[in-house]
Formats: sequence, C-alpha cells, structure tokens
Amino acid sequence: MQIADVRIFLAVAAAGSLSAAARQLNIGPMQVSRRIAVLEQELGVRLFHRTTRSVALTAEGEAFSPYANTIVEAEESARGELHPAPATASGTLKLTAPSVFGQTIILPFLTTLLEQHPDLCIDLDLSDRVLDIVGQGLDLALRIATLEDSELVARRIAGNPRIICAAPHYLARHGMPARLADLDEHQCIVLHSVPRWPVLVHGELQRRRVNARFTTSSVDAVRTATLQGLGLAMLTYWDVHEQLRDGALVAVVLEDAAMEDLSVWALTPTRRYAPARVKIFLDALEQELARRQQGQGMAPAA
Repeated sequence: MQIADVRIFLAVAAAGSLSAAARQLNIGPMQVSRRIAVLEQELGVRLFHRTTRSVALTAEGEAFSPYANTIVEAEESARGELHPAPATASGTLKLTAPSVFGQTIILPFLTTLLEQHPDLCIDLDLSDRVLDIVGQGLDLALRIATLEDSELVARRIAGNPRIICAAPHYLARHGMPARLADLDEHQCIVLHSVPRWPVLVHGELQRRRVNARFTTSSVDAVRTATLQGLGLAMLTYWDVHEQLRDGALVAVVLEDAAMEDLSVWALTPTRRYAPARVKIFLDALEQELARRQQGQGMAPAA
C-alpha cells in the first residue's frame, strides 16, 4: 500500500469528487481514478460509490477512513521526528471539546492561532458527549473529567476544580451556606450527568444528594440558570471563571468540605508522535489558559 495512494483516498473523500481532489493535489483526474482503483484492489474492497458527478464513501470506505488518517499522520510524525519540527502548523486539526469550554476558551483564541498559521484549518466538534477519537478520525479530544484507564495518550493542560457558586441576588435572599449541611436548605441546579454532587470530606470523596429545583443535560443551561438566580450550582472553574471575575457569580466555600479537583485533559490516539499541528495547538491553549489565570486569585495551578 502506497502512502501517496492513501493521501489521494483522503483527498477524494474530503472533496466528494475525483476532479476536485485532482485539482487540490495538482494531478490529473485519470491519475486519481487509477490510484484509487489500485488501492481498492490491494484492499480487496470498493471504497467509493461513483457517479458521473460525484463519489461517496462505501461502508468499507467509511471503515477505512480513520486508519487512512492514522497512516498519513504516522508518516508525518516520523518525518517530524527525523527533521526539526516546523514553526507553523498545516493541515486540518480535527478535535472535540465540551461545549461551554469550547465556546468560552477555544473559540476566542482561534482567530489569532489561524492568523499565525495560515495553512492550518480547524474542524471543531463541540459536544459534552464522549466521542470515539480513533473511530471518528479525530486528532484530539479535550475533556474535563476524572480519566479512566485507556489506550489514549493523556496530557494535562490545566487544573479545573469544581466550584459551588450562585448569583449575588440569590445569596442575598437565601443566605450564604457555610457548611455542607446548609446545602439542604437551598435549591440547587443539577446537571444530568452529575446527579449527586461530589465533595471531599476529611479527604474522602462523597456524592451528596441535593435539592434539585432545576435539572438539565446542558452545562450552558446550568450556568444560565445560576446567573438568573434559580439556585446554587456546581460547575468547574473554566465554565464560570469570567462570571466569578466580574462578580456575576460568587463562589461558595464550605468550612467542612472541599470540592473535587478536576483537570483539563488533552487526549490523543495511541501513537508515539502526534502531528505538529496538535502540539502547536496544545501549546497555544496552555498559553491562553495561563494568560487568563494571571491576576485571578482563584485560578487553578496549571
């Protein structure tokens, strides 16, 4: 199997036609068609449904696509190991991130990043679901959670502790809770994925049931409801750091309990060397988080 043929396969899959891929690759359409035919013969399957105007991946082509990405990226990584890393990133960086983190952290700094790297493209999936990185051909997943054992490569980007918070006008009406038991007297806003609030009592993790006045599957909806004064919420630092800084939300510190200390993790598929665009993006993200942390007393250590 020729890596050049795999690159042509990926170009055709992305462009949706042989002629468009040929123009991108600066080769003739007939050459593209021949190389795809050679690849199909080697694999023993048909990779594309062909019509006079367009092509579409077959089920076998869909299944081969993530492996094709891995093959191409492995070659890029090998070249990067043998030669100095490029100063600029190129190609398409495919990543997923939690919705609120992506909207408040990633999107604002992408303009500068793309200006610095004109050959870089970003394909960003904002989702609170856990996606299959390898199966969907992703370069990178940003996650905020306690990581389970897996074959993925994990890199810690920054601390991200859980924080109980509320709007000032809610606390003015209902009072500031001082101890864990005081939560029983308050209405709370609960995320479906965290029905019981994890808290540390004498160093041991407990999951405490709270009075859920409003429940939702969306982190953004929890934050909005908290700002509107519907009750106390437990969110992570990077979800609400701007609101805490501006005073729109107030952190609740309990005397007899501490919050779980999570982190922002970057997960990449299992391979020794990642494409240069992954490293450049993660370095830029770390710098962005460090910049935002400066001057904020509650900022977690990176």
